[in-house]
Amino acid sequence: MAELEVEIVAADHFVWSGAATMVRARTSDGEVGILPGHAPMLAILAEGEMAIEPVSGERLLVSVDGGFFSVDSNRVVIVADNAKIGGSVSAETR
Repeated sequence: MAELEVEIVAADHFVWSGAATMVRARTSDGEVGILPGHAPMLAILAEGEMAIEPVSGERLLVSVDGGFFSVDSNRVVIVADNAKIGGSVSAETR
């Protein structure tokens, strides 16, 4: 079974990395779902919640407030301005 290699980093800290079967995120052009074999892309990440389906474990929900999202050769890299697993990244929690 093909997998995605996912890495999420915020401007000032590491958030998460691991193998996943699916990543869903909101970009400036709308919502995108990434599965293994997806075509290469680079997008501006919009504020909102991302969902990651790890190969092992439960679904991860990650709140982000902008950044970049890239996909190439089953590798997904998210560089967010700010990101947090679960919860919110509103101005009050930064």
